[in-house]
Order: sequence, then structure tokens, then C-alpha cells
Amino acid sequence: MNSCENKLGRALCSRPVLGAFGLLATAAFLAQPARAQAPNPLLPHNLSPWGMFLNADIVVKGVLVGLAFASLVTWTVWLAKTIELRLASSRARRRIGMLEQGGNLRDAVDACDGDRDAIAQLILSTAREAELSGGVVDDGFKERVALRLERVEAAATRQISRGVGILATIGATAPFVGLFGTVWGIMNSFIGISESHTTNLAVVAPGIAEALLATALGLVAAIPAVVIYNHLARVIAGYRALLGDASAQLLLMISRGKLGRTMSLPHAAE
Repeated sequence: MNSCENKLGRALCSRPVLGAFGLLATAAFLAQPARAQAPNPLLPHNLSPWGMFLNADIVVKGVLVGLAFASLVTWTVWLAKTIELRLASSRARRRIGMLEQGGNLRDAVDACDGDRDAIAQLILSTAREAELSGGVVDDGFKERVALRLERVEAAATRQISRGVGILATIGATAPFVGLFGTVWGIMNSFIGISESHTTNLAVVAPGIAEALLATALGLVAAIPAVVIYNHLARVIAGYRALLGDASAQLLLMISRGKLGRTMSLPHAAE
């Protein structure tokens, strides 16, 4: 009987202790979400591209601004050259259609009416050589005209290609500039790891994300630059072919002896 009383007493005495322990455990469990939701001062609050740019190192910011400017230059060159090439090609096709009608050189000069486009320069250069040769059409005259036409074609191609080379430079260098920004940003992230004495990925990840943003922007600047450069190169090659067709029509015209009445003409841009 005494042993039963002792066991019952021990059980009754332990219940308050267990109850208190259970309350403490419950309070600690309920307090954990509140601690997890507390903001960490080491983490940036905005992880959008603009927020990462604002929180980036000054060197990474400079890289990002330079790449954004390069992308703006790429699209500006594309717009300007597309309009210029479309207008030049349209005018060149009209000039070639006029030459294919079979008129003489004098009529072609009159049709230019003071214009200074590439085909007009070819016509004026041919007429200038005819004036200097006194209207004598021989093999030497044809060779001289061919040399003049070749020079005018080269000058017109250089003029229409002006500004396109910068696209090749952007396409070749932008990925490496972005990689430089990434390396610099990751280096700063590792320095932050050593200073904070923690390897928590949540602390390191924002800095690495800011660094990788430079690589992403480098690709955004480089890929369109390469594509646009190749496209403009093909269009310029087509325009140069039009100049070659116009030169061929002029050589055929002088080989038929269709010079017409000559007069003093302005010099073509060679």
C-alpha cells in the first residue's frame, strides 16, 4: 500500500513539470516563424534588375552602363543604315531601269538633273572621261572608263558602309566586357564572405546575381550586334551588285558608241 501511494505521488508531482515543459516547447515552436520572417539586414530588399544595378559595385555599374550604351548604338546604327540602304537601293534600281532603256550618255546625264547619288556619280564620271577623250571610243577609252567606274564604286561602297564596323566591334567585345563585370562582382562576393565569416548562400547569392547580370547584358548587346552586322553586310553586298550592274550598262552604252553631244561636266566623287 505504501508503494502504491509513493508511485501515485511521484506521478502527480511530475505532471506540473511536464506541463510547464510542454508550454515552453509550444511557445518556442510558435516563435520560430516570427524569427524566420524577420528581415535580414545583409540581404537587399529588391532583387529586380534595376534593384541589382543600384546595389552593384561601382565597377559593375560602369560595365552595365557601357553595355547598355553599346546596345543603344547597335539599334541606332541598324535603324539609320536600314533607311539609308533602302533609299539608296530604290534609287539605284530606278537609275538602272533608265539605263536599260537604251538611251545615250547625254540623255543619262540630263536625267541625273544635278543629283549626287552613286549611280549619278557613275554616269558623270563616264561623261567626264568621254569629254576628256574628245568623244573617241576605242579600247583605251573603255579601259579608262572602267577604271573610273571601279573607283566610284569603291567610294560609294565605303560611304554606305560607314558606321557598320562598330557593330562588329560591339559583337566581338561585349561578351568579354560583361565577363569582366561578372568576375569583378564575384570577387567582391568572395571578399564579402571572408568579411562576414559566413558561407550562407542567402547572403552570397545577391552579389553573385548582380555579377551575372553583367554577363547577361553583355550577351544582350553582342547577339543583336552580330546579327545586324551580318544582315547589313548582305544588304551592302546587294547594293554593290546594283552598282556593278549600272557600271556594266554604262560600258555597254559606250561600246555601242552612244555618247551623244558632250559638254563640260562636273567631276564625280572618286
